[in-house]
Formats: sequence, C-alpha cells, structure tokens
Amino acid sequence: MSAVYNTETGCRQACTIVQMDRVQVVAHKTRQRNGYYAVQVGSGWKHPSNVTRSELGHYAGHGVSPKRHLVEFKVRDERGLLGIGQMIGAGWFQEGQYIDVRANSRGMGFAGGMKRHGFKGQGASHGVSLTHRSMGSSGQSQGGGSRVLPGKKMPGRMGGHQVTTQNVKVVKVDEEKGIVVLNGCIPGPDGCLVKLSDAIKKPWPEIPMVTSDAQAVAEPLKETT
Repeated sequence: MSAVYNTETGCRQACTIVQMDRVQVVAHKTRQRNGYYAVQVGSGWKHPSNVTRSELGHYAGHGVSPKRHLVEFKVRDERGLLGIGQMIGAGWFQEGQYIDVRANSRGMGFAGGMKRHGFKGQGASHGVSLTHRSMGSSGQSQGGGSRVLPGKKMPGRMGGHQVTTQNVKVVKVDEEKGIVVLNGCIPGPDGCLVKLSDAIKKPWPEIPMVTSDAQAVAEPLKETT
C-alpha cells in the first residue's frame, strides 16, 4: 500500500499498487468444446524443469512460455476472446474506471470465537474464571437433538479464502512499468496473486475493439465477469 494526493481536493488518498507481471493470453475456452467462453491468462514465469510434461505440452501447443499462475476469465461471447499470445499490460485499464478485485485473504491461522466472528465474550467478573474469551455452550442437551447444528459459528481456521472487493477505482496507470494504482485497500497479503476484472455494478468502460476486418471501433463491451 501507498498513498497519493488528489490534485483536485488536495487530500491524501490511500491506494494499493498492483504490478502486471508478464500477463499473457495462453488459451481459449469455447462453448462448442467447453460449454462456455473464457480466456485463460497466465502471469509470471516458471522454469521448464519445474513444469510437468502435460503442462509443457499445453504451453508449447499455444506457443507460450510456462507461466507461474493460470487464471480463467469468462467472457460474454467469442468477440471477447483475445488472441493467443497477446500480452495484457497495465494499459488495458483506464484511469477512473471501476473494477472488481479478487484475491485470497490473509491467513490468520486458528482463531477463537471473539476474533473470528466478533463474539462479545463473557463477563470479566462475578465468578467468571478463565473463560472470558470462551464461546460457552455450543449445543442443546434436550429438545434440539442433543447435537451441534451444522453451520454454527465456532472457533476454527480464519482467513485464507477468496474475497472479492467490488467497485475499486483505478487511480493511475503506468504502462511502461506495468503498474496499476487502485484506490483504498484490497484483499490478500503483499505479493499475492490478484485477479482484476471489470466491475459488474458500474458502467462498462469505452475500450477499442478490433473487428474481423481489422478496423478498430470504440464501443462499450463487457469483457470479463
């Protein structure tokens, strides 16, 4: 995370810096073969000796070097299928547009009921001994089946699951350095894999689209979900 100053208001604005690490289109998913349209995108780099033969054949068949991460982005129809091998840089996003950010949240390990679910806890006095942060009873003795009902909030593993932050504004784009500056904070620890897609609750940005006759036209098009 970092901060920038708003040139209009002069206020200090918290932001998150995301870097596009050699993001490239690897493969397509079509409705005829897979039942849906999607673009398989890879990022980073991986040494061929650390890749299985099946994965090497997948990359070699499409003429793409092995990638550290592979992610799919669903598209509306065949018009959203980018060319295999095409690089996707920071210029794909526009300053001022809204996007949805997905990432795995920071793992907290084993956490109690107060930290994991926000329980109030028990009293601090009046005979309460060494159970100030315990959750108390978890099941009925009679009438309810004498069991703990499924889905009950209890202590357990906290964090480490996918979280989506919607309507994150793009503050700045640096095409040369491959950097996208986002407003506010996003899920995940430093250095984690982040998936960026167009916001589904905001107007779609105007992006240039190359048609079959190699003429570029500008029209609002929803590329990803």
